Order: sequence, then structure tokens, then C-alpha cells
Amino acid sequence: MKVAVTSVFVDDQEKAKGFYTGVLGFAVKHDVPLGGDARWLTVVSPADPEGVELLLEPNGTPIAQTYQRGVREAGLPVIILAVDDLAKEHERLTGLGVRFTAPPTQTGPVLSAILDDTCGNLVSLQQPLG
Repeated sequence: MKVAVTSVFVDDQEKAKGFYTGVLGFAVKHDVPLGGDARWLTVVSPADPEGVELLLEPNGTPIAQTYQRGVREAGLPVIILAVDDLAKEHERLTGLGVRFTAPPTQTGPVLSAILDDTCGNLVSLQQPLG
């Protein structure tokens, strides 16, 4: 077995699509209307287009909204994204106006930073050390 799709709840799929593709640099893999405003909207790393898909899932239920709000209020990232050079990514993203809630900091065997994805979530960027 292997992970094929994982998801994050977002409060606005179109805004999430813009952030995850236009700012973070992911590529849209699927964008399929599901009725109403909902879509099967997944993004992938351009470096691994056949790899794990990240589903930008609408938080349209009270359970999803409560979960998303609770995790955010606790200061917990909903996903960890790997980067090769955290200092460079932090500088690039800060230049694009991305708000970081935690600057690059060594945490055990990694450097990590936490950013606000503008769609209701905190996201951790991590660079392995050594």
C-alpha cells in the first residue's frame, strides 16, 4: 500500500487553488465539478506529478469547520511540506506576502517554519538537516 491522496479542509476552494498553485508552486492534477460549489480539486508537486495528491477539500460541514478551527486555534499545522532550502523558501514566500506564524527554527533533525495558507490552515515547511 501507499498513500495516493491526502486532504486538507479549506474554506474556499478557488482561493486555496490560487494559493497552493500560484504561491506554493503546486500543479493542479484534478479539478472536477461535484455539484454546487464543491469540486474534486487536487494538486501535486511538479517534481512528482504522479505522486501523492493533496485534495483541497471544502469544509462545508460543521464537523469539518470545527476540526479546522480547533486545529488552527491549537497552533497545529495540518500538513508538513518538505523543502530543500527553508531559508530560501521563507524569503521567497515572505516576499510574496505570505504570513508566517513561526519563523525558521531548528526542531530536532529538521528546520521548520509555519505559514498561514489563507484558507483556514497552518502549514509546516520542513527541511531535513544533515
